[in-house]
Amino acid sequence: MASGEPSEPLRDAAAETVAVPDLLPVLALKETVVFPYIIVPLSVARPTSLAAVDRALAGDRMVLLVAQRGSQDEPEPTDLQGTGTAGIIMRMLKLPDGRLRILVQGVARVRVEHVAASDGLLQAKVARLEEPPSPRPTLESEALVRSVKESIEHAAGLGLGLSPEVLVLAANLDEPGRLADLVASNLALRADDAQKVLETLAPLDRLAQASALLAREIQVLTVQEEISSQARGEMDRSQREYYLRQQLKAIQDELGEGEELAAEIAALREAADERGMPEEAREEMERQIRRLERSHPESIETSILRTHLDWLVSLPWRRFSDDDLSLAHARQVLDEDHYDLERVKERILEYLAVRRLNPDVKGPILCFVGPPGVGKTSLGRSIARALGRRFVRLALGGVRDEAEIRGHRRTYVGALPGRILQGMRQAGTGNPVFMLDEIDKIGADFRGDPSAALLEALDPEQNTSFVDHYLGVSYDLSRVLFITTANLLDPIQPAFLDRMEVIRLTGYTEVDKLEIARRHLIPKQVRENGLGNGAIEFTDAGIARVIGDYTREAGLRNLEREIAAICRKVAVEVANRADAEAAAAGDAAADEKAAGADGPVPEGSAPTPPAPTEPEPPASAPAPPLPMSPLEPTVVTAEMVERVLGARRHYSEELLDRDRVGVATGLAWTEAGGDLLFVEVVALPGKGKLLLTGQLGEVMRESAQAALSYARSHAARHGVPAAEFFAEHDIHVHVPAGSIPKDGPSAGITIATAVLSVLLDRAVDRGVAMTGEITLRGDVMPIGGLREKVMAAKIAGVGRMLLPRLNQRDLGEVPEKLRDGIEFHLVDHMDRVLEIALRPAAAGSDREEAAARPGGARSRRRPAGAPSSR
Repeated sequence: MASGEPSEPLRDAAAETVAVPDLLPVLALKETVVFPYIIVPLSVARPTSLAAVDRALAGDRMVLLVAQRGSQDEPEPTDLQGTGTAGIIMRMLKLPDGRLRILVQGVARVRVEHVAASDGLLQAKVARLEEPPSPRPTLESEALVRSVKESIEHAAGLGLGLSPEVLVLAANLDEPGRLADLVASNLALRADDAQKVLETLAPLDRLAQASALLAREIQVLTVQEEISSQARGEMDRSQREYYLRQQLKAIQDELGEGEELAAEIAALREAADERGMPEEAREEMERQIRRLERSHPESIETSILRTHLDWLVSLPWRRFSDDDLSLAHARQVLDEDHYDLERVKERILEYLAVRRLNPDVKGPILCFVGPPGVGKTSLGRSIARALGRRFVRLALGGVRDEAEIRGHRRTYVGALPGRILQGMRQAGTGNPVFMLDEIDKIGADFRGDPSAALLEALDPEQNTSFVDHYLGVSYDLSRVLFITTANLLDPIQPAFLDRMEVIRLTGYTEVDKLEIARRHLIPKQVRENGLGNGAIEFTDAGIARVIGDYTREAGLRNLEREIAAICRKVAVEVANRADAEAAAAGDAAADEKAAGADGPVPEGSAPTPPAPTEPEPPASAPAPPLPMSPLEPTVVTAEMVERVLGARRHYSEELLDRDRVGVATGLAWTEAGGDLLFVEVVALPGKGKLLLTGQLGEVMRESAQAALSYARSHAARHGVPAAEFFAEHDIHVHVPAGSIPKDGPSAGITIATAVLSVLLDRAVDRGVAMTGEITLRGDVMPIGGLREKVMAAKIAGVGRMLLPRLNQRDLGEVPEKLRDGIEFHLVDHMDRVLEIALRPAAAGSDREEAAARPGGARSRRRPAGAPSSR
């Protein structure tokens, strides 16, 4: 309760005559400014404020009401404003929690000259600020006063919380200063604005400030009223829609359709909330739901809407799997699943490291290019396993319709989303490893170009808003790790290829295949053929025989098939041995039973009935598994391989048996790896024509023509009268294995060497293999497929290899185990090629023998894979 009798509010004249002491206890206020003549309720809880109230009540009830800067619980003297209000405590009420509720009235403005802390409270030395007398009324001052009074009434009409007493008091006030204080104290002003009004002593200036603040408050109230009106309008419309929906629901209930549709819609909304559907998709879903509610349940449109809504809510909008960013784990998984392929593994580890440092990094678009069977697709599965992500594979071979990628528009019957979003739904997460297989086999026709439609999905700058024609809303694909595969880069559009990071997977060497067979292929086939009890063992010689004589490919598919064939043969032997053992055991048991433990049956006695036996299983019942008793393992040797798989299918290329005139050894690239390519040239009686045989492509024909032109132009330098020679001879260029098409831009120096060998009658060194294109000036141009060609030279036992000097940078990427034992010569002109490749004239065979026996090379016939001298 209040201490003493409640005081009455001071009148204006009384407030002006109240003496303000020089020293007052300080009551610091947060976000509050008290004006003279204004009565304000305050809540006091801080210790210093409670002490100030006690000190004031013990004396003349006067305190200094001053606003503080900031919101400190215990302000320092420097935190107080320089101008405050001297006020009188009119009433005081103690609350149970120790706080005080006081009612204070402002008396006069005071200037705070000094503040000091003592005895747990703040005391201030103050000086009263006398307001200047109000000027004589003028038209301007009267207009300002009248404008403020009208604005107060207007604000009250807009909803400003003013009591009727305040409105009456404002209407009767003509003094500008008092009116300004009344207006400022009844507006929801910021503490800084209210403090400025308090510090302004001139009445008209203070009223002008209050008028501006009142005008701003009116603007806020006006906007608030407009918002409220709109809200009321929306509420009225919502109430109307609710009423109509209730009527529709009653009608559907009468027809027996309401509960089912309501449950379906509720399930759709719940699924949308669970999958975190973005706002755009949510708006589209609600729009389709409203159409569904208005549609007839048996109409075709209803079925289309249901399918569309099901696709919308089933996509993983914001559901992501957690990445396993451990580099050690990723390296372990990749090494377990794949041998070698170090470049690809390093690229995946780089992505994981960057992902660890920057979780928002966009996924790369990798393109694995290589021949069939080298592990492109299985490598994608390993990457997904290493990252802990889902794996989705999309085969694009033969796809010709753009709608397969972007989806069909919903106006078509049977429309569905494209295969990109179908894969995302299958994955169930928004960040799978998505493999686009065989992108080089995408077609194009009148229905569009699918590769152009894939540009948006694979472009990191666009795939954040991939739009499927069926859904009609954008879908974020930026978190997806796209991996594409191709056998060749040439069929891929340049714009499409530009979006991808190409990683080449070349063929495996025989050493690599031997190691892969040991680690992966043999354990897999032994397990699949039921030989996991040690019934079979492969020797290194046996595996090498399968690799060298029965498979000829860059990949591993045929090697796995041949290993599986051997395992099946061994499985038959194991099954036959098990059957024989079971039959022998059965015969022994029968003999023992026939002998009998009781001896022969006496004459005249009844025979003992046979013991009951188990009924025989029906003929359709599956045979029980064979008992796998410990048997001697079958050792797969080289001789057994030939016995099981039959005659060898492939013969490794061998070098010529001796140096020959007009026969040069080249190197070719094929999809199955590298190969030796023998070029034979003979001079025939004729008139300088060039004859080409061996199914040469257009590029190789042009290379042969360029080689012949170079030989004719430089023959005189070597002592051969070209005009006379070509006037009497035709040049026949032949590449053996004529049933196999051959093409590529790297046989130029090989053909030129063979032609000049004939012209100069000098044999070509059979231990030298060469590759490179030639210009008419004799310059040697760079080639591709170097790793495969070095591999072919290694297998054939080539001692020296001629390469274009510009391919020196590529030689460093060839593994050391392939380069070991081969002497590489980097050449840039045909003069250097001839210097290394041609034997001295005395060492060569005569021209007649070369013409009679131009071959000497044993060439194998490839069942598949056309060699290319690229």
